Amino acid sequence: MLRRLHNLPALVLALALVAIAVTGAALSVLPAVDRLSTPAIERGTSVATLAGAVAARHEVVSTIRVRANGVVTAAFTDGETSGVERVDPATGAGLGSFAPAPATRWLTDLHRAFAAGDGGRLVAGLTAIAMLVVALSGVALLARRLGGARALLRPIRGSALDRLHGEVARLATVGLVLSSLTGLWMSASTFDLLPEIPAAAPLVAASTGAPAPIDRLRALAATDVADLRELTFADPADPTDVVRLRTARGEAIVDPASGAILAFTPATLVERIDDVVRMLHTGRGAWALGLLLGLSAASVPVLAGSGLVMWLRRRRAAAATVGAAPAVPVAAADTVVLVGSETDSTRGFAATLARALTAAGHAVHLGDMNDLGEAHVRADRLILLAATWGDGGAPASAKRFLDRLAALEGRTAVAVLGFGDRTFPNFCAYARSVAEALAARDFPKLLEMRRIDRRSAQEFAQWGRDLGAVLGHALVLEHVAETPATTALELVEREDYGAAIGAPVAILRFCAPPTRSGRPGRLPDFEAGDLLGVVPKGEVLPRFYSLASSKADGVVEICVRLRPGGLCSTRLHALEPGDTIDAFVRANPGFRPADTASSLILIGAGAGIGPLAGFVRASDGGRPIHLYWGGRNPASDFLYEDELARHLAEKRLTSLTTAFSRGPLPSAHVQDRLAADAPRLRELVRHGAQILVCGSRDMSAAVSRTLDGVVRPLGLDLATLRTGGRYVEDVY
Repeated sequence: MLRRLHNLPALVLALALVAIAVTGAALSVLPAVDRLSTPAIERGTSVATLAGAVAARHEVVSTIRVRANGVVTAAFTDGETSGVERVDPATGAGLGSFAPAPATRWLTDLHRAFAAGDGGRLVAGLTAIAMLVVALSGVALLARRLGGARALLRPIRGSALDRLHGEVARLATVGLVLSSLTGLWMSASTFDLLPEIPAAAPLVAASTGAPAPIDRLRALAATDVADLRELTFADPADPTDVVRLRTARGEAIVDPASGAILAFTPATLVERIDDVVRMLHTGRGAWALGLLLGLSAASVPVLAGSGLVMWLRRRRAAAATVGAAPAVPVAAADTVVLVGSETDSTRGFAATLARALTAAGHAVHLGDMNDLGEAHVRADRLILLAATWGDGGAPASAKRFLDRLAALEGRTAVAVLGFGDRTFPNFCAYARSVAEALAARDFPKLLEMRRIDRRSAQEFAQWGRDLGAVLGHALVLEHVAETPATTALELVEREDYGAAIGAPVAILRFCAPPTRSGRPGRLPDFEAGDLLGVVPKGEVLPRFYSLASSKADGVVEICVRLRPGGLCSTRLHALEPGDTIDAFVRANPGFRPADTASSLILIGAGAGIGPLAGFVRASDGGRPIHLYWGGRNPASDFLYEDELARHLAEKRLTSLTTAFSRGPLPSAHVQDRLAADAPRLRELVRHGAQILVCGSRDMSAAVSRTLDGVVRPLGLDLATLRTGGRYVEDVY
């Protein structure tokens, strides 16, 4: 529902939103231009002095006005010539004729009313409402995605387009909300929709005395030009006419003979608010604010374009996955597969499962978890594929599932498969909630709940084999997600380790091949800790390797252990300089050194040292970095030994602690070194250190058990450190 609320007004009024934003961005520059070209109004000059100086230069002056942009103008008549001139607010000297630029008037009319009169003003008001809805719903979506309102400043994960859309929106939202709210107020004012209690107009007339010189009037002498809005002179041909002085406080009627205030009408609350709103919307009188609002408005075309592409991608993905899946009515199905997904990626797995079950002879109904009803729990089995959104919440297509489940009684066998990202503290938390709710209502288990980390096709295939064993037949789940576009990379250098102990590891460095014209190829944007997806020839399923380099290093560097029977690792280990691979970069912003960490504790084993070495390489030596790493034999597979020694000498790396399971010294694993260093580690964590772990799941599990004991005396645990982004993992 929230996503629809965000998408619908953005899609329906996209052109209007962009037009309003672009013209608003252009108009936002004008206050700064006016500030540079117009004398500033400073306190110290009275309205009487200003009026006297202007009156001395003209036969008749009708008004002196301070415009919204700070320009002071005077309307005058000299004989048969009438005009409006700009005036120096300090001296009253003339600065030339005043006439709004035609281009500015046209741009303003386009911004306020699409150059279409009242009908255009109405559309502009609706567009302001749409802008407000899109901005606020966008913030809510981003908060839900990042794990709650308190997590709004966390790094944004996803594709480059996802990150661009999220980062720009995060920077522009405050300005867009402010512009929308003030624009709505101005639209309501245009159509007389604001509550107004008009003050009674005082019935006064000038005294019968001869008018005094304008610069002698007491009320004007007591008013500073900085407070002036408009001064209307008395008509010299009408002895009963009065001088009208309008300031932010209200309007005073001044006797032209005595200079006394005959009556005063204070400004209403609506008028006072209106003044502030117009300043906030236009930046008139606050040029810096105007520029900030303009930058926010300039982001709308970027947000509209990126949002449209993302929407089209989701539509294509949904059509490609669900459309290709079997469509059996729920009443005729023996197996019901329901999906809880936010971005439709989980639907692809559900469609793969439905097709495989159908091929095995089952009648499968595929739907959303929100659709749960009596008919669904009357099937032979119910399989739930549930993603987790944000900080353990339900995804869009499963928001109503638990409420619907509470009203149902059923005895169908259920299986829950969770999808999530292990680097998040609440990994598959929503799937766990679903499994617990089903258990509380005594639904029998078809399978124990399982979890899939970062859309792993391998883990999904293993779960399928286990499901097939329960169903009594083979079930092959070959899920192939849409592969991103790849780029060719050419191997330029390799370092080989571990052959002597039968555990080969290679550090491989790639560059983009030169173009046909002979120019150097261009690498994609990436940082150490991102993932390189490698697609073996003849395959469509990519394998991912953590990057040990960033684009600034000029190479794509990975560290690969040869796995027996491993198709991709075998291919990579067989490469010679000059050979090429097809690959793509996937951002992994959840595995990054935090700027706020006082120090870094890097922990890895085997090829997991790759991104950790990259983090050290990218360091400027401004904070301590302590590296703990485990290998097999120091003489055979001490990866990055020379580079790490150089970093120690350069003070990029503060300390290096190694553990080798084989070799001349007593064997040890990296968790043993951590346990021995517990007091030092505890102090580092106490003072704000961040821990980053990279390596196998077995190693990660051993390390986490050890570190949990290390931090317990501090009143902490790893779950708390994970939530705060101070314990992050990249495990495989």
